[in-house]
Amino acid sequence: MEPVVDIRHLDISFATDAEPVVAVRDLSLSVKPGEVLAIVGESGSGKSVTAKAILGLLPETATETGIVLVGANNVVELSKKRLREIRGVDVAMVFQEPSTALNPVYTVGWQIAEGLRAHGKYTRKQARAKAIEILGKVGIPEPGERVDYYPHQFSGGQKQRAVIAMALVLEPDVIVADEPTTALDVTVQAEILDLLRRCRDEFGAAIILITHNMGVVADLADRVAVMYNGEVVEQAEVHDLFAHPREDYTKRLLAAVPKLGTAVALTRARAAGRPTVEAAPVVAAEHLVIEYAGRLGRRGFRAVDDVSFEIHAGEVLGLVGESGSGKTTIGRAIGGLTRVTGGSLKVLGQEMNGISEHRFRPLRGDIGFVFQDPASSFNPLLTIAECVAEPLVVHGRADDAAAARGRVNELLEAVQLPKSYGDRYPHELSGGQRQRASLARALALEPTLLIADEPTSALDVSVQARVLELFSELQKEFGFAALFISHDLAVVDLLADRIAVLYQGKLVEEGTGAEVLVAPKHPYTQRLLASLPVPDPVEQAIRREKLRTLQTEE
Repeated sequence: MEPVVDIRHLDISFATDAEPVVAVRDLSLSVKPGEVLAIVGESGSGKSVTAKAILGLLPETATETGIVLVGANNVVELSKKRLREIRGVDVAMVFQEPSTALNPVYTVGWQIAEGLRAHGKYTRKQARAKAIEILGKVGIPEPGERVDYYPHQFSGGQKQRAVIAMALVLEPDVIVADEPTTALDVTVQAEILDLLRRCRDEFGAAIILITHNMGVVADLADRVAVMYNGEVVEQAEVHDLFAHPREDYTKRLLAAVPKLGTAVALTRARAAGRPTVEAAPVVAAEHLVIEYAGRLGRRGFRAVDDVSFEIHAGEVLGLVGESGSGKTTIGRAIGGLTRVTGGSLKVLGQEMNGISEHRFRPLRGDIGFVFQDPASSFNPLLTIAECVAEPLVVHGRADDAAAARGRVNELLEAVQLPKSYGDRYPHELSGGQRQRASLARALALEPTLLIADEPTSALDVSVQARVLELFSELQKEFGFAALFISHDLAVVDLLADRIAVLYQGKLVEEGTGAEVLVAPKHPYTQRLLASLPVPDPVEQAIRREKLRTLQTEE
């Protein structure tokens, strides 16, 4: 079969104030009808630039040479008018973040119909009928009603389905999916991967999958191209690549993926190192209830319902569950950012139910935070040194950032960043470097308790592995207790002494990694584990069937 996308000797560079930056070098790839090609690599490898080149979406600062054939059209040479004509019809894009891909002021049905009207003569009634049909095909319940919903009325997974519906509505030959599951929980991710598989099987679409998640690659891809520093360093059929990687970079990429199954050995090691006599817990929740008040006469929403757990000194508790399960709400309540409405929550010996800000303020210095996205948690107008020094200044440990610079340099070195990086601004650091700086800021006041909310979910696997290793080393060195919130079970398995599973605001299972992840008792935990894609195509196929069986039984 003739390829539907054929890239030959593609070079892409970007003009800058200094020398041009080369993003892609001599890249050659092809995709056949009905095939799934995964392009993998860390940030800066050229994956997303290649994806944008296929749709002609590169900015004016980009210079391209080579050939990018989509069907019979060389995208590199096409006019803007001709590019608009082939987008959606010959090739379509599924973006990483559906919230930014969808226009918040138009209904989802209108946005799907807009693509139809741009490429053909559809009446309003015909376009609406087609939008309802395609929403039904991608698994949106009650499509006849939800076609008139706005994006904010859909969940994250449903919004991604709507974006896929927009890509499919004109039945393109190729779908380019750029990190389509990065922001999703493992259960929703499994549903979206199934949907993409159906797009290939039922619509006959070829899929170019851009991702850094090797489990997703093992689950969906037929072939894999590994990119590093703008070049394809290895191409292979998916089973061959995972079983017999040839290049050192591919081997390092696969080795960096956190894997389930480390729980038993780690639990024994941690138990051996734990003191026999423990003091009062750092955090103790008993029948904890957190409700958000309703508006305009509506009933309130109970986000956390009768939850009890403890975190002891020097212990890491992993809190897992899908979006809306109450994980972040509990983390915010422990940090004094969300009000407790029922039961008891003691943090560092202080009862949080009914506490005033005046009474809680002295405890804030004993609690550190590491947020999911350090780019948005840092002030872009401050240098890294000023950001890290901020807690010291706020809590009166230093007069200003300059006075705290000695302590800041110590913290940067502790998180393995050169102290010279303190003079840089947040946008001048990579994602992994920003997260290291975020760790340094969280540790500035030597907290007794650290709350880490999805601190590695936005990072590449190789960067994630280094940050997780650093987190573990720092926890041993500083001895802080930690609440580690995540939807990645393999990451939690790697770090946590105990794991608590939340589902719809309730704690459904708690125990060591060996107990929860090796022998889960609750059906939700079993489904959560079965939903997690593993970096092994053979094992992943078995797990996919197991998940279908669990869903059928439910």
